[in-house]
Order: sequence, then structure tokens, then C-alpha cells
Amino acid sequence: MDNMIQRLATFIFWLMLVPALTPALAQTTDSNQAEPAATPETATPVEPVEPPKPATVRVSLKTSEGTIVLELEKERAPITTANFLRYVDKKLYEGATFYRASKSPFTSEIGLIQGGVGNDPKRLLPPIKHEPTTRTGLSHTDGVISMARAAPGTAAGDFFIIIGEMTGLDANPKEAGDNLGFSAFGHVVEGMDVVHKILLAPISFTKGEGVMRGEMIASPIRIISVRRVPSGTAAPAAVPPPK
Repeated sequence: MDNMIQRLATFIFWLMLVPALTPALAQTTDSNQAEPAATPETATPVEPVEPPKPATVRVSLKTSEGTIVLELEKERAPITTANFLRYVDKKLYEGATFYRASKSPFTSEIGLIQGGVGNDPKRLLPPIKHEPTTRTGLSHTDGVISMARAAPGTAAGDFFIIIGEMTGLDANPKEAGDNLGFSAFGHVVEGMDVVHKILLAPISFTKGEGVMRGEMIASPIRIISVRRVPSGTAAPAAVPPPK
């Protein structure tokens, strides 16, 4: 009888103990299971932001051979651009000429045309500080307009337009002597056909001095007017800016 009572008490004890153990065992089992890996969020691709284009101003240069539209770098070459615009706004280029056409002896696709007020004292403004290409980041590539000069700091009212690649006119600190090059300050956006036409104008082989001898246009090309192009005017789909 006592043994039966003892067995019954033991049975009841285990009946009471098992429910208490079940949550603990389940908890232990759950804690040993690896948690599912979190799904990584897909990163939204970031669109590259284009840097703002340096500020420019356009001018329309009308000649007896046609019109050339120039885009001038007023942000990257502020001194030279401001100087050119002074001549434009004062209408000092009206009646001036393109008087020089310098061509490569090997091809008519490389050269320059030069124009401006020359030595006319009634048109000349004071010379300006030199802006080398090492400062502006510009280069003498096809269609670029640059200032004519003697020594650095003597540029005034004469300019030239490049046909082809003439990066040898850029500043080069590694060279000896006058290594500051010329001051590029814009490029042609419309009218390169006019530039090429002027380059092929008949030449006088007796006019000119020094390096200009044999490069002077026999009948200089007249500049009729130079005007600012109003802001917002549709850009012509023509020559892209140089790199």
C-alpha cells in the first residue's frame, strides 16, 4: 500500500513538473536556432551631379564675308573678356579689319586670322594684364579666340582666331624665355566657314614686317559691327566648346 502511494505521488510530481519544463525547453530550442538573415536594403543609385558651366557671354561679329558668333569666357578669363567687351560696347571695332591670314605651309586647315584696331590711336584703349592659359584652363584649339600681343601685358585691341590645333601658343612654364603664351578667352560657336574663308583670302607678299611679312591680306576684310547677343537667344548647333 505504501509503495502504491509513493508511486502515485511520484507520478503526480512529474505531471506537475513537465508543463513547467516545456516552455523552458522550447525557449532553449528557439534560442539555438539561427535567426534568418536580414534582407539588405537596395541602395538607391546616386545620379552624378554635373558641375555648373562657367559663365559666358556671346557676341556677333559681322564682317564683309559673313557673321561669326563668339562665346567669351567671362568667368574663366575675366580680364581679357572684359577688355574685348569694352571695345564692343564702345563700338571701336566698327570699321576695323581682319588684316592677317597666317597659314601652315603644309595645309590650309591650320592657321589663324588676325584682326582688330591696329595702331589707330583713336580706337586704342590701355593694355591689359596678361591672363595665361595655365590660369584660365583654356587652350588654343580649333575656333578659339585669343589676344594678340608683343610682350606680356601689352594686349589691347587686336585678336586672332585659331583654325586647327595650335596648342604651342599656350603658356608653358617649362620653356625658357617668354613662356606665358597668349590669352585665349573664348571660341567660335557659329561661322567657322567665314573664318576659313578669311584664312584663304589673297595675300600680299610685300606687306608686313618680321614674322607677318607675306601674311598680310591684300584687301583686308572689313568688320562691319560687333554686338552682344542678348541673353536667352537660342544657341546655334555648331562648333562644340574646346576641352
